[in-house]
Amino acid sequence: MEVTIHETTTIFPSNSPFKENHVLPLSYLDTDRNLDVTFRYFRVYSNQNNEPDPFTLITSALADALIPFYPFTGCLQRNSAEDGRVKLHCNLGSGVPVVRATVDSTLESVNYLDDPDESFSEQLVLNPDPNEAMDHPMMLQITMFKCGGYVLGSAVHNMLCDGLGASEFFNWVAELTRGSNKTRSDTEWNRVGLLGPREPPFVDFPFGDLLTLDKDFSPYLQPVGPVGKVCFDMDDAMLDRFKAYLLEKSGSRFTTFEALGAFIWQAKVKSSKIPSNEKVKFAYLMNIRKLMNPPLPKGYWGNACTQMYVQLTSKELQDLPIWEIAELIKKSKYNATNEYVRSYIDFQKINYEKGISGGTEVSGFTDWRHIGHSTVDFGSGGPITVFPLSKNFLGSMEPCYFLPFSSVDKEKMRGFKLLVYLREYAMEGFKEEMEKLCGEKYA
Repeated sequence: MEVTIHETTTIFPSNSPFKENHVLPLSYLDTDRNLDVTFRYFRVYSNQNNEPDPFTLITSALADALIPFYPFTGCLQRNSAEDGRVKLHCNLGSGVPVVRATVDSTLESVNYLDDPDESFSEQLVLNPDPNEAMDHPMMLQITMFKCGGYVLGSAVHNMLCDGLGASEFFNWVAELTRGSNKTRSDTEWNRVGLLGPREPPFVDFPFGDLLTLDKDFSPYLQPVGPVGKVCFDMDDAMLDRFKAYLLEKSGSRFTTFEALGAFIWQAKVKSSKIPSNEKVKFAYLMNIRKLMNPPLPKGYWGNACTQMYVQLTSKELQDLPIWEIAELIKKSKYNATNEYVRSYIDFQKINYEKGISGGTEVSGFTDWRHIGHSTVDFGSGGPITVFPLSKNFLGSMEPCYFLPFSSVDKEKMRGFKLLVYLREYAMEGFKEEMEKLCGEKYA
């Protein structure tokens, strides 16, 4: 099955949001080297209202949305004369490229892309090379299917915003598409003022024990071999029984993210046969919008998450009972304070030129169930399916996503989909470990 590309149109703001070229600085959270990557994902729409031309409908609203969110039309440029950090250059006459495409089949024939074939799904989202991604930090594709449904594919450079920031933008586009005549005056860019380093910088957390300083190391060019994906349906009742088992063993209550994250991390490392003395990391993001003192303003749409880590050796991780791993993840959340974030920003300020990363054997985890991806409604309901294609995330080449179920399957309303990327040679071993969880054989 092939996608046919018909045209690429550049969408400009419907009214010029500025009168002269200018440069916008990014925060140290934005320019974190782990975020130097384009994040790619798609949303699937059934188009129940039979809108004849979703492309025109969405791009018309996009032009209006780009007035308050005009930085999406800018280009990212690295400052080679200083420390190599990136700034956003906003130039008159710039816009967002949007591709119009079609597929000669129905969404039903591909199961609404609930667990898509990679060779097909890769055609639904643009995949810019590094230079193109800097020139166009947002690129979109709208692909119409024979049934009248469509897919909105998004490629957004992670330095511009996090998942919540992107959802804020797309929900605004959707609101305009539905006929809203509101205007936005609350979008907030002040990234350096709100999340800039202190003077003098002061680091009050042992980041040096967790992070690697090596300017020649790229977290997304590690020789881990081919990486594939596997999906599992997670049933709430099964997960409740698993958490009850952990409570019985430890006396502690755990969230689904803590409990399931601990199990998956251990299973991935075990099946990947990582040497026993190798350090392995569990990495995830914490939303800091309300953690900061003072809290970030409501309209702030930049990267407002801080990376959190749990670190063990491979042997320690494999030997520990699962509830102790869950406890380590649970306790790591307590580090997420205003002082932790300020220290992390200051650590970036002091060490940025040295090349900061999580190093090798990082497993990235992210929860997409509640960050607004599924609420983007262009007039005929929210997306049936939301699916990420990015294998590079959080300094990890093998991320794990907690995703909402596709709404087309009404029998799967209590639970969620688990999407795991991992090296192909570890796939069978990992599936065997997951069978233990699904079969409730925890010991």
